[in-house]
Amino acid sequence: MSELALVGFDADDTLWRSQDYFDEAQLEFERIVGNYVDLRDARVQERLYEVEKRNIAIFGYGVKGMVLSMIEAAVDITAQRIVATDLHRIVQLGKDLLRHPVELLPGVREAVEAVAAEHDVVLITKGDLFHQEAKVRQCGFANLFRRIEIVSEKDVSTYARLLEEFDLPAGRFVMVGNSLRSDIAPVLELGGWGIHVPYHTTWGHENEADVADDAPRLRRIESAYQLPAAVRELAARIG
Repeated sequence: MSELALVGFDADDTLWRSQDYFDEAQLEFERIVGNYVDLRDARVQERLYEVEKRNIAIFGYGVKGMVLSMIEAAVDITAQRIVATDLHRIVQLGKDLLRHPVELLPGVREAVEAVAAEHDVVLITKGDLFHQEAKVRQCGFANLFRRIEIVSEKDVSTYARLLEEFDLPAGRFVMVGNSLRSDIAPVLELGGWGIHVPYHTTWGHENEADVADDAPRLRRIESAYQLPAAVRELAARIG
């Protein structure tokens, strides 16, 4: 049997807004640090990203890792001149992010319902466990997913493990997401299928993937409204 058996969904910036809030927090971080240094001369954006990227292996993804990286970067960029009240403001940025209500993207609920009516669906997301669990609870349609997986990384080994647990060959699996690095490239490498739904803003780390525009098992769409038709198209190609 070679027919499509399972559709996986990413969460952040695929089902609901996320990066927008991180971007806003980073702008506030820059305003705080800008009281001590010239933002351009100090390469604040680049230096923060360098710290964040270096710390992924220690803190993982999500708000808490971002805040710890911001504190580390702020201390370094300001040559330890940043005062405790400003460090506290950075901590508050993280708390505000963690408390932010879930805001679904347009057409997402209807799209997931339509796909779930024809295929089993699972949710595969990464990030801070408590934060992701809270967002899943708030989204309002978690019951549609056969399984919900919150993982520390979304790479080839993670998807291979999940597919083994699902007892499913990669060729019968489609992953839907906004991140080429986390949602598309690993699944294509395993022989699965991908539907890329780009978001208007994406953390630079998630764009670090080499995926050809004409990759044979990849479908690109512009919004969730096109998703049910895209899944049906791939299902027909799969068999």
